[in-house]
Amino acid sequence: MLKIDARKRLAEFEWQGQLEIRPGVTALFGQSGTGKTSLVNMVAGLLTPDEGEIAIGGTCVFASRRGVNLPPERRPVGVVFQDGRLFPHLSVRGNLQYGRRGVRSAPALEEVIELLELEALLHRRPMSLSGGEQQRVAIGRALLTAPDVLLLDEPLAGLDAERRGEVLGFLERFKRDTDRVILYVTHRMEEVVRLADHLVLINRGVVQSAGGLQELLRRPELQSLIGPQSAGALLRCRIEQIDDGDGLSRLSCSGHALLLPRLDLQQDWRGVAREGELSGISARAGRPRSQDVEIVLQVRAGDVSLSLEPPRRSSVLNVVSGTVERVVQEDGALADVVVNVGQTLWARVTRRSVRELRLSPGVEVYATIKAASLYSAD
Repeated sequence: MLKIDARKRLAEFEWQGQLEIRPGVTALFGQSGTGKTSLVNMVAGLLTPDEGEIAIGGTCVFASRRGVNLPPERRPVGVVFQDGRLFPHLSVRGNLQYGRRGVRSAPALEEVIELLELEALLHRRPMSLSGGEQQRVAIGRALLTAPDVLLLDEPLAGLDAERRGEVLGFLERFKRDTDRVILYVTHRMEEVVRLADHLVLINRGVVQSAGGLQELLRRPELQSLIGPQSAGALLRCRIEQIDDGDGLSRLSCSGHALLLPRLDLQQDWRGVAREGELSGISARAGRPRSQDVEIVLQVRAGDVSLSLEPPRRSSVLNVVSGTVERVVQEDGALADVVVNVGQTLWARVTRRSVRELRLSPGVEVYATIKAASLYSAD
C-alpha cells in the first residue's frame, strides 16, 4: 500500500491531501496544472514536501518531523515520464539492463522483453524507435527496477491514436499479471476507463474525491471535475454476437440487449492478447465461442434520453427499462438522472423534462441510447 499525507506550496496553489492507495491501477485525473505530476514527483523523491509523511509498504520514505527523506534511488519506485527519457547512447538492451543494476530481486530480463514484445528492438538505439516503442522500453526499464510502486506520468502524451492503443494494450496485459501499486497520471478519460480500478480526482492541488472508478463516474455532482463530455456510466456487458448481418454487434447487459457498430477484435484487443490467447473469441467465425468474454462500455450521460413509455417506430435501437434512483438538479437548464437498469445508467436531460415527466425516485422509465453513440466506447 502507498500512504500519502503531504503538503507542498507550489507556484500557484498549495498541494495538500491524504491518500491510501492499494494494489491495482489508480488514476490521478484532472486538468493540466492541477498538481498530478507534483504528487508523483513527491512519491518518487524528485520533489520534497514541506511537511507530512509518505510510506510505501512498511517503508517510510519521507517524514518531515523525523527528518526522513530517502533519495530517489533508494525508494522502491519505478517512474515512466511523458517522454520516456531513455539513454540515447545505449541500445534498447542497454537501457533495459541499466534498470536491473544493483537490483537483487529484479524480474528476469527475458520475461520483460517477452511481455512488452521488445525482441526485435534490442539492438536499436532510442532515436530510431517510434514514440510507442520508446514508451514500451521505458516501461520495461522501470519494471526491471523491481518497484513496489510504478509511477506512470502521462506515458501516452504526445502519441497518436494508434500508438496510444498499442501501449494501452501492453499496460492492460501487465495490469492483469501484477499485484503492484500503479499510479497512472492522465487527463484523458478514455485511458481511465480502459485501465483504472480506482480514481482520484484532483483540482488545484486538492483531492476532491477518491474511490472506485464506477462509483465516482456515476456521481453527477463530480461531473464538473470529470468533464461534461466524459461524465457517464460504465456498463459491464457480455459479447453475444460480433456481426448480426447489419454490421452490428450484440451485447448482453444485465438482461438487456445492446447494439453497437461491429466490434473489430483485431483492433480492439491489439496488444492485449497474442494469437490464440483470447480463447473466448473466434474472430474468423465472427462470433464468440462462449459467453465468458466481457467488455466495458462507457455510456455518456448526454447520449441517454428518457421516456415514460417505450418509443415506437424510432431509429434508436437500444431501449432499456429501469427505475429512477435520484435526480440531481443544479443551477442552469440541465439535470442529471440516475437510473437503475440492473446496473447504474446516468442521463443528462433538461429540468423542463424532469418537471413534465415528473421524474423522481421510484418512477419507471425507458432509457434510449443510440447505437452510434457507443461506437467509440472502450
